[in-house]
Amino acid sequence: MITNKQETASSAPKKPTIELGRDCYAAVDLGSNSFHLVISRYNHGEFTVIDRQRKVVRLAAGLDQDNNLSDEVAERALTCLTEFSQLLASLPTENIRAVGTNALRRLRGKNKFLERAERSLGHSIEIIAGREEARLIYLGVSKWSGSQDESRLVIDIGGGSTEIIAGKGDTAHCRESLEVGCVVLSKQFFDDGNLSQKRFDKAILAAELAIQPVVRQFRMQGWNHAIGCSGTMKSMALAMVEGGWSTDSIRKEGLSKLLDHAVEAGHLDALVVPGVSRDRLPVFAGGLAILIALFDLFDIQDMSVSDIALREGVLYDLVGRSSAEDIRDVSVSAMLSRWAVDKAHSDKVTATASMLFEQVATSWDIRDTLFQSTLAWSAQLHEVGLQISHDGYHKHGAYLLANADMAGFAKRDQLLLAALISGHRRKFPLSTFESLPSTLVTPAKRVAVLLRIAVLLHRGRGSTLGTEVIARADGQHFELTFSENWLSEHPLTKADLKQEHSWLKSIGLKLSFS
Repeated sequence: MITNKQETASSAPKKPTIELGRDCYAAVDLGSNSFHLVISRYNHGEFTVIDRQRKVVRLAAGLDQDNNLSDEVAERALTCLTEFSQLLASLPTENIRAVGTNALRRLRGKNKFLERAERSLGHSIEIIAGREEARLIYLGVSKWSGSQDESRLVIDIGGGSTEIIAGKGDTAHCRESLEVGCVVLSKQFFDDGNLSQKRFDKAILAAELAIQPVVRQFRMQGWNHAIGCSGTMKSMALAMVEGGWSTDSIRKEGLSKLLDHAVEAGHLDALVVPGVSRDRLPVFAGGLAILIALFDLFDIQDMSVSDIALREGVLYDLVGRSSAEDIRDVSVSAMLSRWAVDKAHSDKVTATASMLFEQVATSWDIRDTLFQSTLAWSAQLHEVGLQISHDGYHKHGAYLLANADMAGFAKRDQLLLAALISGHRRKFPLSTFESLPSTLVTPAKRVAVLLRIAVLLHRGRGSTLGTEVIARADGQHFELTFSENWLSEHPLTKADLKQEHSWLKSIGLKLSFS
């Protein structure tokens, strides 16, 4: 019998291996309800999906009242990411982007979990802010939309949050992320499975209270077409079509009939919704309550549903990062303009920082696009806090960059950028760097040293460096060699380097120069 089973297993058809080249991209969406993976090939401005995976993890449901994650849900999440890693193994690292949303934003002790999650996935994971999530959702919907000129209201009901975006064409004019999602609301009002009208009334009211503060600003934008996306919206549309309450969209009268159907069932165990899978039912009631609140507050009568959402927006953003369309560069330029940064000076600092990076990146093990790009952005923005006050301007700048709405930046990357700004002068803020994820601590300190030296060498502001500087790095030793007599002709720089030698001792680094 054992032999027969083995023969049967070996003769079963195997899924063909997909050959993935540099034109293939992958997006991993660690949502509050489900984890998604999509792999697509990019050709002539369009994506063709070649593989998809979805696993129900219910990350938000695993958070207690103090936002600690249960061991059971953590293991479920890590198992899912390990499975995803097999499909990502043959892709170039720079063609992969994994993003976490509301549940990971709320998670207490997220750095420890993220380190385990990144080991399981085999790739770094970015926790993105709510408004950045909204931007990516709109980007995906607009790129896949047939009409590029229409005004749209795009809504995504997730497990832990709801994103609302108003825009026209490819441009999002107004975007918000609200702390109300189908998993959270279902857990709050329908955790025992009871589906009474009274429960729904309370859930709808809670959703309206979360949504009401942003209604006016979206009504002022206006729209011609309301579009819903992601799992909740698709399940509602399927329920209406299969139930005979709509032909191809979500209609307001259909929502009322769906609510009556749920109340009549009385309990989740007795609820049968045509077209909706059993794994979606535990969060169905919360999603329905949010959707009813949205239709009422925005006076929506009919909403089409898109298969496109966050992960497709991530794919297009990835392509932009490998071209001249990196939205992060746009965000940095906007900050430079908004805070009247001296661009000529910051360009000189950036050039010197990049020169130092090229000389020591390999020996210091920081040759990664994340560190190279963040060093350049921090050199551009190192004086962004000057408009607030010269005293402690590096601290003002760090606060701005840690808390600003910067399109394209994950929260981790903003914190890294803020740490570099905070540490570019005077006493080295060791605790700021050690609060970063452990994998970033050592390389971030080394990148900060390069920024500090570049800023120091351009303290005179009025001219270029005017000499060749050779930098060498070996572990905890950083050496600078200048052309003959240059230091004696620049006594202030020499004095600054002596002070820098003292400050860098706090991170165990020996600075020498000759």
